[in-house]
Amino acid sequence: MSRVTARRRTLRLSPSGEIQRPDTLAVEEPLEIRLGGQSLTVTMRTPGSDIDLVHGFLLSENIIGSAEDVVSARYCAGTDAEGRNTYNVLDVALRVPAPARARNFLTTSSCGLCGKTALDEVRARTRYPIPADSLAVDPSALAAMPETLRARQSVFDATGGLHAAGLFTADGTALAVREDIGRHNAVDKVLGWALRENRVPAADLVLIVSGRASFELVQKAVMAGVPMLGAVSAPSSLAVDLADESGLTLVGFLRGDTMNVYSGAHRLEPRSSARPAS
Repeated sequence: MSRVTARRRTLRLSPSGEIQRPDTLAVEEPLEIRLGGQSLTVTMRTPGSDIDLVHGFLLSENIIGSAEDVVSARYCAGTDAEGRNTYNVLDVALRVPAPARARNFLTTSSCGLCGKTALDEVRARTRYPIPADSLAVDPSALAAMPETLRARQSVFDATGGLHAAGLFTADGTALAVREDIGRHNAVDKVLGWALRENRVPAADLVLIVSGRASFELVQKAVMAGVPMLGAVSAPSSLAVDLADESGLTLVGFLRGDTMNVYSGAHRLEPRSSARPAS
C-alpha cells in the first residue's frame, strides 16, 4: 500500500541560522473512483482507509444507502515508474447500476452554488431524515471529544498537515477516527466505516471535525443521518442554514469548555447547577 508520510529535504531558517534537514510530510495522491469500470471522479487524498472513503463518498452522493449496495470494491492494476502498484484507482461494482443522474454531483461551496438550491437539493436527496428526538449529549462530554480526536491523530503528530474526523457515542467514546489531507475525505472515511459497520443511519452518533464546518461537511452528516456535528473552528453561513433546515445540531468553536451552538440546542443536556442556598 502507499505510504501516508514522505520525507523531503528542507532548508530551515531561524534566528540562530540556517540548517538543511529532512522533513516529514503528509502524502497527497489522487484516487480515481470508478463505477463498473467507468470513471466517476478523482479526489486528492492521503492513502489509507480508501474502501471506507469510497463508501462514504457514494453515501454522501446518494449513490448507495447501505453496504449491501456494494458488491465489491477493488483496486485496479496501475504501476509507477518502478513497477509498483500505485493503489490509486478503485473500481466499485454496485448491486444495481447507478443511474446517469448519480454522476451529477452536488456542487460544493467552492464552486459557487446558490444557497437555496443547495438546501433544497440535500433535503430532497437524503434517505435518512434526522429525528427531532434523536440523541442527547451532555455538553461536558461533547467538550472532551476534540481532545480525544486530537490524541488519536498520529499522522498529524508527524506532519502537522492533516485534518481529522471522528464518530463518537453520546458519552464520548470514539468509535472511528480517520485522518486525511482533505477534511471532506476524512469525513467520508468515518462515514464509510459507519456504513460498512451497519451504523447508518447514525442517529446515535456525534461527528467531530478538527477544522471548520463547511456546507459540504454538514451535507455529508445529513446524508448519513448524523444528528450532531461539532467543529473546532467556525461554520459557514450556509452550513448553519442547512443544519437548521435539516434538524441537525451544529456546534462550532468547540474548544475547552466553551462552544457556540448554531442549531439544534435541544440535544445538549443542560449543565448541572448547584442548588441555591436555603
